[in-house]
Amino acid sequence: MNFSNVVTVYLKELKDTLRDRRALMSMVIIPTIVMPALTFGVGKIAAGVVSKARQEIPAVMVLSGEDSPGVVAGLRQDKKLRLVATAADWKDQISDKKLRAAVRIPAGFEAGLKAGAAEPVIIYNYDGELKSGFSVNELERYFRALRDQTVTARLTERGLPATLVRPFETKRENVAAPEKVGGNLLGGIVPYIIIILCFTGAMYPAMDLTAGEKERGTMETLLCSPVARVDLVLGKFLMVLTGSLSAMILSLTSMTLSAAVAGMVFAAKTGPAQMAAMASQAQGAGGTMPMIDPLGLVGVVAMVLPVAVLFSALIFTVALFAKSYKEAQSYVAPMIFIVILPAVLGMLPGIDLNARLALVPILNLSLVCKEMLSGVWHWNYIVIIFGSSCVYAGIALALAVRMFNREDVIFRA
Repeated sequence: MNFSNVVTVYLKELKDTLRDRRALMSMVIIPTIVMPALTFGVGKIAAGVVSKARQEIPAVMVLSGEDSPGVVAGLRQDKKLRLVATAADWKDQISDKKLRAAVRIPAGFEAGLKAGAAEPVIIYNYDGELKSGFSVNELERYFRALRDQTVTARLTERGLPATLVRPFETKRENVAAPEKVGGNLLGGIVPYIIIILCFTGAMYPAMDLTAGEKERGTMETLLCSPVARVDLVLGKFLMVLTGSLSAMILSLTSMTLSAAVAGMVFAAKTGPAQMAAMASQAQGAGGTMPMIDPLGLVGVVAMVLPVAVLFSALIFTVALFAKSYKEAQSYVAPMIFIVILPAVLGMLPGIDLNARLALVPILNLSLVCKEMLSGVWHWNYIVIIFGSSCVYAGIALALAVRMFNREDVIFRA
């Protein structure tokens, strides 16, 4: 291997790639602008949708309850509920989202309350529908309050304190550091985004440097040059790796700056007094403002390096079998599902890092990054994961070199 030749090939491929709009789109534009815009844009839209759904006064239907006028009157007076006339097709209305919920008050409910034995109230809803869930929460809040009022009234009649049925309260108090809270909340999402960006950042350079050159007819000219095949492979591979890492680093930088600017804008709009009130309220509730350990973020980038090598080598090898750019897309695109599945598994609760999972590619990275972003450093697992990732990356790179040396792969008919 001639290092000078490798650098020459790399610089040549870098110059050609920077002239390609598709490669620039995948390496620079999407990670720097599109991904942060989508992340924060979708989050803002989702928050707006939930906020709007909470502000809506849901339509609720009361089934029966003619002999419980006090309960029905209380529901009518609730400003967070809008009672509508009873109809026979109430089930269809809930399914069609015209009605958010229905409540069936059993016969003799008020009399049963006074006697001390009332039948249960049944609430009908649309499971999984956001606005229906909000209306059910409001109905349950109303009937819980009615139950507490009934218990308090009975105790008062007998000269007993209300604390008889509720002798104590429970309070929550968080003992985890802000870094652990932030790592638990965002620790699964950040590695997921990084893994996807590393893969997509390597896709287009790899396809262009293999199948693209075959399609343009420049592969034969390159192979006729007085440069060893291994030097050609390494030079092209370094260009693919550059695309993968640049996509990841640019996206992280852009998202960090966007989050900082968004926080400053929010603080300016909220005002120092309201921010202090929110902070004191969070502390009073035992909560902490979530944040990510900066050192953990550096560790994540270091752990991603061998995985980026693995992605670059694998995509390079697969795209090498294609005769055209379009054919390479059909080969490489399905691979993203193989990458997404273990990355998603790492986000699921209850899946913790252990010795066996430390050897599973991509999943091990997702799990260890989640721990590092929380400020927890399992050095034994970190060594195993980094070492195994380097081994997998080395095997993939050796396979890429071997495939590039095969004439039946390069000039596949």
